[in-house]
Amino acid sequence: MAAIQNRVLEERAFDGEHQRSRSAKSRRTVSVNTVESPLGWLFARGHLTQRQHDAGEQLRLDWERAQLSPRVTMRWDPAPVAKSRGGSAGALEPAESQLKAKQRFDDALSAAGPGLTDILWRVVCAGEGMRDAETALGWPARAGKLVLTIALDRVADYYRLR
Repeated sequence: MAAIQNRVLEERAFDGEHQRSRSAKSRRTVSVNTVESPLGWLFARGHLTQRQHDAGEQLRLDWERAQLSPRVTMRWDPAPVAKSRGGSAGALEPAESQLKAKQRFDDALSAAGPGLTDILWRVVCAGEGMRDAETALGWPARAGKLVLTIALDRVADYYRLR
Protein backbone atom coordinates (compact mmCIF):
# COMPACT_ATOMS: atom_id res chain seq x y z
CA MET A 1 0.00 0.00 0.00
CA ALA A 2 2.83 2.39 0.86
CA ALA A 3 4.48 1.65 -2.49
CA ILE A 4 1.30 2.66 -4.32
CA GLN A 5 1.04 5.88 -2.32
CA ASN A 6 4.69 6.70 -3.12
CA ARG A 7 4.07 6.07 -6.80
CA VAL A 8 1.00 8.34 -6.80
CA LEU A 9 3.02 11.09 -5.07
CA GLU A 10 5.82 10.72 -7.65
CA GLU A 11 3.32 10.97 -10.52
CA ARG A 12 1.76 14.09 -9.00
CA ALA A 13 5.22 15.65 -8.60
CA PHE A 14 6.01 14.80 -12.23
CA ASP A 15 2.70 16.30 -13.41
CA GLY A 16 3.36 19.50 -11.45
CA GLU A 17 6.89 19.75 -12.86
CA HIS A 18 5.55 19.13 -16.36
CA GLN A 19 3.00 21.92 -16.01
CA ARG A 20 5.68 24.32 -14.78
CA SER A 21 7.98 23.55 -17.69
CA ARG A 22 5.16 24.10 -20.20
CA SER A 23 4.23 27.42 -18.65
CA ALA A 24 7.78 28.79 -18.89
CA LYS A 25 7.85 29.61 -22.59
CA SER A 26 11.06 31.60 -22.63
CA ARG A 27 13.05 28.75 -21.13
CA ARG A 28 12.89 25.10 -22.03
CA THR A 29 14.06 22.31 -19.80
CA VAL A 30 14.67 18.78 -20.95
CA SER A 31 15.11 15.74 -18.74
CA VAL A 32 17.53 13.16 -20.04
CA ASN A 33 17.71 9.67 -18.69
CA THR A 34 21.35 8.78 -19.28
CA VAL A 35 20.65 5.11 -18.67
CA GLU A 36 17.99 4.65 -21.31
CA SER A 37 20.48 3.49 -23.94
CA PRO A 38 22.23 0.15 -23.52
CA LEU A 39 25.55 1.97 -23.82
CA GLY A 40 24.62 4.32 -20.97
CA TRP A 41 23.40 1.40 -18.90
CA LEU A 42 26.74 -0.41 -19.29
CA PHE A 43 28.67 2.76 -18.49
CA ALA A 44 26.58 3.55 -15.39
CA ARG A 45 27.33 0.12 -13.98
CA GLY A 46 31.08 0.34 -14.59
CA HIS A 47 31.28 -2.09 -17.52
CA LEU A 48 32.66 0.59 -19.87
CA THR A 49 35.31 3.24 -19.41
CA GLN A 50 34.63 6.91 -20.11
CA ARG A 51 36.67 6.63 -23.30
CA GLN A 52 34.63 3.65 -24.55
CA HIS A 53 31.37 5.40 -23.71
CA ASP A 54 32.47 8.56 -25.54
CA ALA A 55 33.50 6.52 -28.58
CA GLY A 56 30.09 4.85 -28.66
CA GLU A 57 28.30 8.18 -28.32
CA GLN A 58 30.40 9.69 -31.13
CA LEU A 59 29.61 6.71 -33.35
CA ARG A 60 25.88 7.04 -32.59
CA LEU A 61 26.06 10.78 -33.25
CA ASP A 62 27.60 10.19 -36.68
CA TRP A 63 24.96 7.54 -37.39
CA GLU A 64 22.20 9.99 -36.52
CA ARG A 65 23.78 12.89 -38.44
CA ALA A 66 24.12 10.66 -41.50
CA GLN A 67 20.41 9.85 -41.10
CA LEU A 68 21.01 6.13 -41.49
CA SER A 69 18.07 5.03 -39.37
CA PRO A 70 15.21 3.42 -41.26
CA ARG A 71 12.27 5.64 -42.13
CA VAL A 72 8.72 4.47 -41.65
CA THR A 73 6.85 7.30 -43.32
CA MET A 74 7.38 10.18 -45.67
CA ARG A 75 9.56 13.11 -44.59
CA TRP A 76 7.49 16.13 -43.62
CA ASP A 77 10.39 18.57 -43.21
CA PRO A 78 9.68 22.06 -44.50
CA ALA A 79 11.07 23.03 -47.88
CA PRO A 80 14.58 24.51 -47.73
CA VAL A 81 14.77 28.27 -47.50
CA ALA A 82 16.45 30.10 -50.36
CA LYS A 83 20.04 31.03 -49.68
CA SER A 84 20.91 34.59 -48.94
CA ARG A 85 23.97 36.35 -50.24
CA GLY A 86 27.04 36.49 -48.11
CA GLY A 87 26.56 33.21 -46.26
CA SER A 88 29.34 31.82 -44.14
CA ALA A 89 32.18 30.65 -46.33
CA GLY A 90 33.24 27.58 -44.37
CA ALA A 91 29.81 26.19 -43.48
CA LEU A 92 28.86 22.84 -44.97
CA GLU A 93 25.59 22.32 -46.73
CA PRO A 94 23.21 19.92 -44.94
CA ALA A 95 23.78 17.25 -47.60
CA GLU A 96 27.57 17.66 -47.31
CA SER A 97 27.38 17.39 -43.54
CA GLN A 98 25.31 14.23 -43.89
CA LEU A 99 27.80 12.72 -46.33
CA LYS A 100 30.74 13.59 -44.06
CA ALA A 101 28.98 11.95 -41.10
CA LYS A 102 28.29 8.82 -43.17
CA GLN A 103 31.94 8.67 -44.21
CA ARG A 104 33.09 9.00 -40.58
CA PHE A 105 30.60 6.31 -39.53
CA ASP A 106 31.77 3.91 -42.25
CA ASP A 107 35.43 4.61 -41.44
CA ALA A 108 34.83 4.03 -37.72
CA LEU A 109 33.18 0.68 -38.43
CA SER A 110 36.08 -0.23 -40.71
CA ALA A 111 38.50 0.70 -37.94
CA ALA A 112 36.65 -1.63 -35.56
CA GLY A 113 37.36 -4.50 -37.92
CA PRO A 114 35.40 -7.42 -39.28
CA GLY A 115 33.26 -9.32 -36.82
CA LEU A 116 32.96 -6.39 -34.44
CA THR A 117 30.66 -4.18 -36.47
CA ASP A 118 27.57 -6.30 -35.77
CA ILE A 119 27.67 -5.81 -32.00
CA LEU A 120 28.59 -2.14 -32.41
CA TRP A 121 25.64 -1.42 -34.67
CA ARG A 122 23.15 -3.42 -32.61
CA VAL A 123 24.02 -1.96 -29.21
CA VAL A 124 25.19 1.56 -30.07
CA CYS A 125 23.04 2.51 -33.06
CA ALA A 126 19.96 0.27 -32.94
CA GLY A 127 19.76 0.45 -29.15
CA GLU A 128 19.37 -3.29 -28.61
CA GLY A 129 20.08 -4.61 -25.16
CA MET A 130 23.14 -6.76 -24.69
CA ARG A 131 21.10 -9.93 -24.14
CA ASP A 132 19.06 -9.34 -27.32
CA ALA A 133 22.18 -8.61 -29.36
CA GLU A 134 23.94 -11.73 -28.10
CA THR A 135 20.90 -13.86 -28.87
CA ALA A 136 20.49 -12.41 -32.36
CA LEU A 137 24.15 -13.03 -33.13
CA GLY A 138 24.07 -16.54 -31.64
CA TRP A 139 26.70 -15.73 -29.04
CA PRO A 140 26.91 -17.14 -25.51
CA ALA A 141 25.80 -14.97 -22.59
CA ARG A 142 28.26 -12.27 -21.52
CA ALA A 143 30.41 -12.70 -24.65
CA GLY A 144 28.93 -9.58 -26.21
CA LYS A 145 30.19 -7.28 -23.48
CA LEU A 146 33.79 -8.35 -24.03
CA VAL A 147 33.52 -8.03 -27.82
CA LEU A 148 31.78 -4.65 -27.48
CA THR A 149 34.56 -3.26 -25.28
CA ILE A 150 37.19 -4.34 -27.83
CA ALA A 151 35.19 -2.74 -30.65
CA LEU A 152 34.69 0.48 -28.69
CA ASP A 153 38.42 0.68 -27.96
CA ARG A 154 39.15 0.49 -31.68
CA VAL A 155 36.49 3.09 -32.46
CA ALA A 156 37.98 5.34 -29.75
CA ASP A 157 41.35 5.00 -31.47
CA TYR A 158 39.73 6.01 -34.77
CA TYR A 159 38.11 9.10 -33.19
CA ARG A 160 41.42 9.82 -31.38
CA LEU A 161 39.81 9.94 -27.95
CA ARG A 162 42.03 9.99 -24.91
